Amino acid sequence: MRIVMWILRFLLFFLLFGFAVKNDHLVSLHFFFGNEWKMPLVFVILAVFAAGSILGVTATFVSLLGNRREIGRLRRDLARTEKSLHEVRREAEASPARSS
Repeated sequence: MRIVMWILRFLLFFLLFGFAVKNDHLVSLHFFFGNEWKMPLVFVILAVFAAGSILGVTATFVSLLGNRREIGRLRRDLARTEKSLHEVRREAEASPARSS
């Protein structure tokens, strides 16, 4: 299985490398106030991909932190509920059973 994963990694690397070699043309990026950058298309694609990846990881991390906070709150609620249940059971055992 490890060999298959390495073959897939090398295949993906060579496909992306070939894509980069084929897209080495210069493109112009026009910004505000007449600013313009000229750079290879592959760098523009790489920069957009990196920005999207960072944005996705950030969104996932924020969601993960929210989930961890909720798990902590639920654990505290569970501990309080178990404690009150234990107290109720102890009081029920301590009080004599009433016969009708």
